[in-house]
Amino acid sequence: MTTAPALIPELDDIVQRGDPRRRAEAARRVGELFLQGAANFGPDHVDLFDGILTSLVPHAERAARVDLAERLSLLANAPRLLVGQLAHEDEVAIAGPLLRRSPVIDEQVLVEIASAKSQGHLLAMAERPKLSTTLTDVIVRRGDRDVIRCAAGNAGATFSDESFSLLVRRAGQDGVLTLKIGQRDDLPPAHLKNLLAGSIDVIRRRMLDVVKPERQAEIKQAMSEIEGMTEHVGGRRDFAPAQRTILALHRAGELNEAALLDFAKAFKYEESVAALAAMSGVKVATLDRLITGDRYDPILIAGKTIGLEWVTVRALILMRLGANRVVAPADIEGARLNFARLMPSTAQRVVDFWKSR
Repeated sequence: MTTAPALIPELDDIVQRGDPRRRAEAARRVGELFLQGAANFGPDHVDLFDGILTSLVPHAERAARVDLAERLSLLANAPRLLVGQLAHEDEVAIAGPLLRRSPVIDEQVLVEIASAKSQGHLLAMAERPKLSTTLTDVIVRRGDRDVIRCAAGNAGATFSDESFSLLVRRAGQDGVLTLKIGQRDDLPPAHLKNLLAGSIDVIRRRMLDVVKPERQAEIKQAMSEIEGMTEHVGGRRDFAPAQRTILALHRAGELNEAALLDFAKAFKYEESVAALAAMSGVKVATLDRLITGDRYDPILIAGKTIGLEWVTVRALILMRLGANRVVAPADIEGARLNFARLMPSTAQRVVDFWKSR
């Protein structure tokens, strides 16, 4: 530290009584000094710089903080307190490089930032070489579409069973996410089956093209089980009486959302599906096959295309699960948010595809 003696005597005065301009200049000089000698500094030297820079850097200009964060993100012995300070910045241009790759940020700090900061912060974190289940739980819960896609495509990320369930649920409206999840080597078979059950045929075929050969066998096996289960469920229900009821309502001009809501609240599955089919133009057999899967997304999609209110969609979801099932409030809230975010044009494209099958 040959230049340190020239800087240290004036630093106490600058830190204690210096104006912002002098502190900013001192931050630049001390920061440059650290970066030039970082490869040769021991822990005591790093701690010394850490204490000085955490007092000075907040006064540095934005461009200087951006440059400093970028360069510190590459150092294995970067000052921990300073890195944490910069990683908490609201501006992603400053925090992003450190969140993306700095090896010195503690897990606790990452989780704290992931729980409170913007989608840009989450996206940067989703690109880290390794992501623990503790961190991905927060990312999956809070992340938007781009964040979730990035995390799902990160081979160094690990996910809890709950997070896999949330990912699969969100993939029902996102073909890109479906493919990313399907290519993960750590995706449990049960979640793969649920992922496929909620996917349209074109996505399933595409998945077979992009996954590893060993995963192709798993997909084919899961599809075989899904198709077998669908045939069993389909053969068990008789929709003829329900369709006659719906036809009579239609002729009387009484086939509307109120009637559908009454059927759903009464847990009348056949009448609900038949009414939804008549109102959306999708075949009863197609809707029955989709709704009896492991996902509620087909109800959201069909409901959005015919302009149903959330109260009706919620009743249909509860009807699908059955009168004896207790639904977690978080699951219902997740469904409500997905329904609110679903664009009618997107839903209509999916329904058009259903009609063509």
